[in-house]
Amino acid sequence: MTQLLSTIGLINPKSPTNVGGVLRAAGCYNANHVFFTGTRYLNAKKFHTDTKNVIERIPLTPIDSLKDAQPEGATVVVIELIEGATPLPEFIHPDNAFYIFGPEDGSISKDILKWCDEVVYVPTIGCMNLAATCNVVLYDRLAKLGGVESSDSTIIQSRDTNNKMSWKKA
Repeated sequence: MTQLLSTIGLINPKSPTNVGGVLRAAGCYNANHVFFTGTRYLNAKKFHTDTKNVIERIPLTPIDSLKDAQPEGATVVVIELIEGATPLPEFIHPDNAFYIFGPEDGSISKDILKWCDEVVYVPTIGCMNLAATCNVVLYDRLAKLGGVESSDSTIIQSRDTNNKMSWKKA
C-alpha cells in the first residue's frame, strides 16, 4: 500500500483558535507537518488552543515562504474560493499532498497560484473559517483514500476518555 502523506501550509493565520483547530485536524487526519507564514499567529500563540497537544507529534513551523516548505514529490493543492476551482466532491486527492490554506481575512496571492498544481474549493453557502475548512478537506481526503479503519475499535481509540457510550439498535 502506498504511504499517504499530507502537509498543511497556512498563509499568515491570525487566529490562535483557528491554528489550534488546524493542529487538531492534523492530528485527527494524520497530517505530517503544519507550516505557516507571517507574524500574526506568533503574536497570538500565547493563547494555547491546541487542546490535544498535537504539536508534540506534528511540527508547527514558521517559514518565510511556503514554496520552500513544499515536500519532495508533493502535489500543491490550494484550497480557496476561486472561480474555476475544482469542487471538493469531484477532487481526487494525490497520495502526497501539500494543502495550502489562505488567510482568514484575505485570498491566496497570484504568486502562489503560479506554482500550485490544483485549486479546490469547498461548496458551501458562504465561507467557512480556516479550521473548519481544513477539517473538511482532510476528512474528505481520508474518506476517499482510506487510511483509517471504520470500526468500534477506531471509536474506542479516538473518543474522549469521558465517553464510554455504546449503542445497539434493538
